[in-house]
Amino acid sequence: MTRSVTTGSPRNKAIAEGAPTDRTVDRRDFLRRAAALGAAASTGALGSTLLRPSVAAAAATGAPLRMPDTALPQEADPAFFSLAEAAAAIRRRELSASELVEACLARVERYDGALMAFNTVVADEARAAARAADSGPVRGALHGVPLAIKDNFYTAGVPTTANSHIFADFVPEWDAEAWARLRARGAILLGKTQMGPLATSRATTPDGETTTLNAWAPSDPSISPGGSSSGSATAVAARMALSSTGTQTGGSITSPSMAQGLTGLKPTMGRVSLRGIIPLTYTRDHPGPLARDAMDAAIMLTAMAGPDAGDPRTLGQPPLPDLVTAATPVLRGGTPRLRWSTRIGVVPGYLDAPPEPPAPAADAGEEDRRIWERRRAAAAREAESVALRRAMLDTFAQLGAEIVEVSLPADWDTLTSGDFNNVRLPERSEPFLEVLRDDVRRFGVSLSPWINGLLLPGTAYLRGQRAKQLLLRRVLDDLFAHCDVVVQASPIPFDIVGLPLITFPIGHRVDDGVTLPVGTILGGLPWAEDRLLSLAAGWQAVTEWHRARPEDPAVEAAPPAGERGRLEVWEVDAFGE
Repeated sequence: MTRSVTTGSPRNKAIAEGAPTDRTVDRRDFLRRAAALGAAASTGALGSTLLRPSVAAAAATGAPLRMPDTALPQEADPAFFSLAEAAAAIRRRELSASELVEACLARVERYDGALMAFNTVVADEARAAARAADSGPVRGALHGVPLAIKDNFYTAGVPTTANSHIFADFVPEWDAEAWARLRARGAILLGKTQMGPLATSRATTPDGETTTLNAWAPSDPSISPGGSSSGSATAVAARMALSSTGTQTGGSITSPSMAQGLTGLKPTMGRVSLRGIIPLTYTRDHPGPLARDAMDAAIMLTAMAGPDAGDPRTLGQPPLPDLVTAATPVLRGGTPRLRWSTRIGVVPGYLDAPPEPPAPAADAGEEDRRIWERRRAAAAREAESVALRRAMLDTFAQLGAEIVEVSLPADWDTLTSGDFNNVRLPERSEPFLEVLRDDVRRFGVSLSPWINGLLLPGTAYLRGQRAKQLLLRRVLDDLFAHCDVVVQASPIPFDIVGLPLITFPIGHRVDDGVTLPVGTILGGLPWAEDRLLSLAAGWQAVTEWHRARPEDPAVEAAPPAGERGRLEVWEVDAFGE
């Protein structure tokens, strides 16, 4: 659907000069695609295709993937290697797939009882696949690399439950297209990761018992592991898998990545096929990688992305650029610099530290004092995060970025409010009408959004679709008139309109004696994954936060699963999708 351009046009010149994708495609094409997608979703033209085998050959290898020739790291345990390091070591026969799989399985066996990142581990199958990889030819760029796959991705012959009573006994006969593409490149399935029931919250059982813990705080269930892809994040953060897959509808790639010190990449709507992924919201579901660093995220997305005849959203997109090159740090005169000249937009409030709450009166009661202490602690944590954000922007300026203040488009609060954000709910309810009629108890703790979707009037849904188009047009025309990427504190606005996001760690802070990662989110123009990855790679070339890993949990001190408690309703809402 990209426009043709005349020879000698500014866009052709940008392509010839190796400019990032956001300088070589017409952003208005994405606006038209979004309008068509909304219309297709309202007529039911999409849902019938996404849970069927492909009408064409599955698992096309997609874009060329030139892997970096990374040196063997000085790590004693292969499970600590990055994906790029491990793949290069296997390719050079310095490491076998069996050694790598055994190293990951050893950590799963020792620590997953405490962390509960997985709900299914296919140890025997992974070992067999590793032996085959060691004895056979190299199948692809991910040859022999063990991955953790979120449990809403179809995996042939392996249970796919979405942590829901509805799919408790479901074993698909075919692979989700995104996983099929990873497997075609040689990746090995290590197991399926815990997730929020039907992708609606942090990972819990279908009845709301907490499961997955944050790898940085394994003894404190109150510290969130992130959104619904939290099992995927914990598996990678705890070095039990080299990388993982997630899905994002309202923050569930970026939020767990920020919570656990990872590089998470939510691609542009349609970059990765949704076919074979249990749906949440057709016009907002984004599959993508949770990885150790920018290079690993680039490799994963390159393997996952590409047109799929079974998912109309993937067709007619601009070609995927060379993400591995984009994620390769650049040196100029021996000094790290950004690959492309970039204006980073800073939205209002991003650098504002919250004021300390006023102290309670001398005669205040104990409860009032406890509330004040909690608010003071929250303000102190936010002040630490703001200081890290300022340092990050200073570093980007040293790397060559221009830091600019930007204003949010008109009616921003209204267009991104819950009134319009909730119009996604009917898309959630429609595929599950039969289950809703049969037995609502099968939805467990996640029932209320499905009921709300049934009750939302058609007029509200149509108004919401129009509001989304208006929001997207104002983001493209107004917000990005002054910058190339924008920092933001919440993923929700860009999730609504399908624009790409990347998050990566920028430091640590201490909460009640527990060291936790702090991340940032950058949002880009349509199909601008290459620019976002180049920024993360530039940052990671001069910092070490992405290399930090949590201490291994004291297994004997971890609370048993049955004693971790049940999530309160507010907590489910807060952690989103």
